[in-house]
Amino acid sequence: MDFIEERLERLEYYQALLLQMVDTNRFPFYQLVMEKGLSKSEIEEIYQLLNGLEAIHEEQKTQGLVIFTDLLTQFAGQLNSKLDVNETIQALYRQNLYPILMSDLVELIKSSY
Repeated sequence: MDFIEERLERLEYYQALLLQMVDTNRFPFYQLVMEKGLSKSEIEEIYQLLNGLEAIHEEQKTQGLVIFTDLLTQFAGQLNSKLDVNETIQALYRQNLYPILMSDLVELIKSSY
């Protein structure tokens, strides 16, 4: 058993080193979820949430809506508790994931301050 624990500890250390090597400007969201220790299923839940919000966002834009406070509220309410809402939105935006939705959420957050 000690051998397996040693290997696991080494892998975790190597992962931490790899995270430091990753270009945070290219993959900030991926780095964030690794730093926070999210599981594959937790990440898939985030993508499901984002896919749903993106569909609602597109529908609202088609209807001419320009304020998306309800989407931000829904995102904040359903986001995994290990993640900070603003930090996650910024990471998704910088990584160019869900770009139109994230752009509008970033602008909404900026206008709130």
